[in-house]
Amino acid sequence: MKRTPLENKLTEMVEPVVADLGFDLVLISVIGEGGTKTVQILAQNPQTRNLGVEDAANISRAVSALLDVEDPIAGQYRLEVSSPGIDRPLVKLQDFEHYTGYEAKLERHTPAENGQKRFRGIIKGLQDNNILVETDTGRVEIPFADLAKAKLVLTDELIKAAASK
Repeated sequence: MKRTPLENKLTEMVEPVVADLGFDLVLISVIGEGGTKTVQILAQNPQTRNLGVEDAANISRAVSALLDVEDPIAGQYRLEVSSPGIDRPLVKLQDFEHYTGYEAKLERHTPAENGQKRFRGIIKGLQDNNILVETDTGRVEIPFADLAKAKLVLTDELIKAAASK
């Protein structure tokens, strides 16, 4: 997935801090132009794939201290740390392996041969760095390198799976 240069820089800085606290960094997004930006950090406990309130507060304190020292963001910003949630973004190849069998929305950077950029369907796994998705119109392969964004769809099956963990 393509990220802005600032998001890439923040990820490189923040990921080791989050890992030292025992968590996985899922995604960093910077939202807003000029004025006050919002830096959203999604992190998870590697065992539960979730994040508690106290854990989010610990990550927020550690990352805030790092950003105060390094000062990578011009101007004011607001820092938000949270769990990726049940209908989480899918950002790494292993996310598509882990959530095989669940419904997702995916968007490509460039259109497929038929001109389509957005897809919704059941994740069927990976093949040669391509994400396999079964849609209403058939199976599609989306190159991971061409993935603009992907997110799980909140379904009864996903809720049941999350509740059983």
